[in-house]
Amino acid sequence: MASATAHCGYNPSVPVRSPHRLGRAAEWLALLLLLAKGHRLRHRNWRGGGGEIDLVTSQRGETVFVEVKARTSTDFGGAAAAFGEAKRRVLLRASAAYLSRYGLWERPCRYDLVTIERGSGLLPWRLRHYRDVYRPDLGRRF
Repeated sequence: MASATAHCGYNPSVPVRSPHRLGRAAEWLALLLLLAKGHRLRHRNWRGGGGEIDLVTSQRGETVFVEVKARTSTDFGGAAAAFGEAKRRVLLRASAAYLSRYGLWERPCRYDLVTIERGSGLLPWRLRHYRDVYRPDLGRRF
């Protein structure tokens, strides 16, 4: 396990104090959750189209663009509320660039959200996977 944690830059024994460290830890936890659900990782932190996609996975022939949001509290709506319209526009531009770059316009795709919030009791973090949270018009017919 040491090689896996060293590779991703997340060490669960180091406390999460900075927003950058929280984001990296959240992406690692989200990836583990998605892998357990049968996703295959394609890219992490893919940049293009003026934006970044946290995780690009595939599942059952679909390309899945995954946004990961983490919050240490539920103030201001929690992690899910951080996936607003501005972030959706950035994700749309980046995903269009991704589809163009890899010639995937004819394949089905979807947009998922993984939220991670500070838990209570025995569970220090609460993970939620929201499937197909965003349906933009990409000018395609399926």
